[in-house]
Amino acid sequence: MASILLSGLTKFYGKRRGVEDVTLEVGDQEFLTVFGPAGAGKTTTLNLIAGIVTPDRGSVRFGDRTVDALEPADRNVAMVFESYALYPQFTVYENMAFPLKSPKHRLPAAEVEQRVRHFATMLKIDHLLNRPIQALSNGQRQRTALGRALVRRPDVFLMDEPLSHLDAKLRHSMRAELKEMRGQLGTTTIYVTHDYLEAMSLGDRVAVINHGQILQVGKPEEVYFHPATVEVAQLFGDPEINIVDAKLRNRQATSVRVQALGEEWSLPITADISSALDRVTGDTVCLGFRPADVVVGGNGNSNLRGVVYSFEPLGTKSVLTIDSVAGQRVRALVDGHRSFDVDRRIEFGVPASSLIFFDPESTRYLVRSARTEGDD
Repeated sequence: MASILLSGLTKFYGKRRGVEDVTLEVGDQEFLTVFGPAGAGKTTTLNLIAGIVTPDRGSVRFGDRTVDALEPADRNVAMVFESYALYPQFTVYENMAFPLKSPKHRLPAAEVEQRVRHFATMLKIDHLLNRPIQALSNGQRQRTALGRALVRRPDVFLMDEPLSHLDAKLRHSMRAELKEMRGQLGTTTIYVTHDYLEAMSLGDRVAVINHGQILQVGKPEEVYFHPATVEVAQLFGDPEINIVDAKLRNRQATSVRVQALGEEWSLPITADISSALDRVTGDTVCLGFRPADVVVGGNGNSNLRGVVYSFEPLGTKSVLTIDSVAGQRVRALVDGHRSFDVDRRIEFGVPASSLIFFDPESTRYLVRSARTEGDD
């Protein structure tokens, strides 16, 4: 086991940026998720750590040793890929035992048997050890791939979107099992995903990456409720967070009137919010609020008016898109038992406790409204 330190890692593919100046520290036995959209630089980061790709500049350290000069086979890193990369001519047992029979990692037959059965039991595939790979489901193949990596007991465990090929139901089940197994792994783990739910549910911390650069690193609740920038806020959540510009009209000691979505709101403010507004240049601030926080029916802090643009029933929840008075669309997540006709006039509200304030120029996080006990 080892901590990981990435210092200024940069890799360009011709003129295209893979990653640039990635600096990140992962604690010993920590489970870190790296989250970002397709093309963000997630897989490049893993390949740099594993030694599959050589950086243009920067360094990688495991514990107290720099591993830049080491070949991938000498770094004691195990990697699980998006594709299962199993040997189709072997059984489950033979696939899992394969790394322990290589010249570099060869172990006595009794220890190979013990390790394979131990991790097969952990992964709940011990009854499949004699089954050929072609006879396995996708979920069973992914467990076999995980087991093949785990048997080596590596210093560093890298997972590159291992659940992305599974159907939604199985992916949810495997995510729950990975979370349960996390404490048993005892290995420093970096898990790459484009699914924000995976990133938040699995990681001790989440590193958010886009366009090859780290945008924020923090605990799951920190990056969700206190996103460093508007960009980070927009990456988390489905539907996406609502971002609106608000003009500051009349600011008092404990309240401020703002004009947003074509109407005026009155918002209570705390000392923290007042201090944040002092740092804003001009009279405009960006307000962010999640679709789940929008109250349809006029019971929120602000009574706003709009027209239903679209209504998407999704079972227990439905997505409602509203055309505001100003023409800007607002997304709301409503109870699935409610129904709304397109072009219907409605009122909606945004509770003050749900608002996140961003600087309109830098788009950086300023402050979040105080949330009280019982708030979602």
